[in-house]
Amino acid sequence: MPPTATSATSAGMAAQETERDHVVIFPFMAKGHTIPLLHLAAALSARGLRVTLVTTPANSPFIRRHLPTCRHPAVAILTLPFPHLHPLPPGVESTDVLPSLDLYPAFLRATGLLRRPFHHLLVRLLGEAARPPLCLISDFFLGWTLPLCRRFGLPRLVFHGMSTFSMALCKSLWVHQPHSTSAASGDHRLPFHVPGTPPSLLLTLTDVPDTIRNSANPDDPVTQYLNELGDSDVSSWGIVVNSFAAVDGDYVRLLESFYLGGARACLVGPLSLLADIESDAHECLKWLDGKDRGSVVFVSFGTQVHVPVTQLHEVAHGLVQSGHSFVWVVRSETWAPPDCVQERGKIVRGWVPQREILGHVAVGGFVSHCGWNSVLESLSAGVPILAWPMIAEQRLNAKHVVELLGAGVLVGAEAGEIIGREEVAKGVKEVMGGGEKGWKAREGAAELRQAAAAAVAEGGTSDQALEELLEELRRANSNVIREFCKEEDQAVVAEEATHADLQQDGIQIS
Repeated sequence: MPPTATSATSAGMAAQETERDHVVIFPFMAKGHTIPLLHLAAALSARGLRVTLVTTPANSPFIRRHLPTCRHPAVAILTLPFPHLHPLPPGVESTDVLPSLDLYPAFLRATGLLRRPFHHLLVRLLGEAARPPLCLISDFFLGWTLPLCRRFGLPRLVFHGMSTFSMALCKSLWVHQPHSTSAASGDHRLPFHVPGTPPSLLLTLTDVPDTIRNSANPDDPVTQYLNELGDSDVSSWGIVVNSFAAVDGDYVRLLESFYLGGARACLVGPLSLLADIESDAHECLKWLDGKDRGSVVFVSFGTQVHVPVTQLHEVAHGLVQSGHSFVWVVRSETWAPPDCVQERGKIVRGWVPQREILGHVAVGGFVSHCGWNSVLESLSAGVPILAWPMIAEQRLNAKHVVELLGAGVLVGAEAGEIIGREEVAKGVKEVMGGGEKGWKAREGAAELRQAAAAAVAEGGTSDQALEELLEELRRANSNVIREFCKEEDQAVVAEEATHADLQQDGIQIS
């Protein structure tokens, strides 16, 4: 029977869809690692590419809420079942819902068990199209994806969720261990120079992320996991960086020097400005509508850290003493704020549209833990930062913002120390324009807002970097030898890629 017009049209559309350039993105299961890659997926879709996002069932609703099918029909979501691994509680599939950071090593181990179903997924994706995807973009923590990509001749680009500055410093710290003298002396305030950086840039042991400080300890579980990943990071085809040249260009060469085979770092951010993704209307935005321009300070310490109750109380009283109105995102569901908070501020629990809050005209300052996404969103909105780093590379980010970019003011203490309400109030007043440092930070943030917008505009540095990356991948794609077509992998296709086996592995499409 000849095909009907409808079936012929559908077949033609399907063929056209499989011929579109296709990128597969596999984020790490943490909000800070996922969100920028959702922005990238939306931007690639807007450029006419087909995008497949790989995640797990509990993370899929968050992704689809931000990338609804009606607005992003070229973005597909494939879910892999999250492995059950003791002592992780059932249903914990993202770092922001870990009951304790002590479970983080077990969480990393669990993500490594996604290798087998992801292998099956790759076989299917490579077998169903006339030509393979342009590349896989996967997180640093999913380094086990590299050998699978190599087997199929698929370029793997690594994503860290960090700035070029912090990545370059972390690589140099890991390789050269310049902090070892400070560690041996026990003096956390002893300054040292990081090889490859300007002589004027000095760090102390306090600035060094825990993962690097612990790297000499063979019994540290995170170190063990990172060692097992081996050279998967530095052997990647390229690096996708959520940053832009005006902020991070000076450290590109140092970062690339640690990678093999001429891999390039592609600065394509701020990714939050590349595409307009779906965001739910939030009550705090209406609350901000009633406030004067630049009069409100936004406070958020991210989704990873559990702030002690004692510190929450000091922050609350410090915010009130500052005299400024505030919106404060509190992670704890049980902490009860003092009554005085209601007079000036609004406390929000759970997820908030941070980008929209920072972009609101009423917001004039940001008290931040200095996660890189938060830093970029704040600078992109021209909002100065009161830097309060807590974990990971956040102290490096704070140094970057305050000392190199001149767009923030530092408040902070040694890990575990409580910052008093007087210091909180002083810092808020400063960043809101109450002193010389605050005014300079506001000027610096305003300049970086313009630079960020220029970077992603047509012909800007990030716009050009993304287009050049896609063109290079297209050239590489035309020369790919599809290893899965060899006899060995034909057997894999026959044995593993049946619909039943894919269902058995729990791979679902949405």
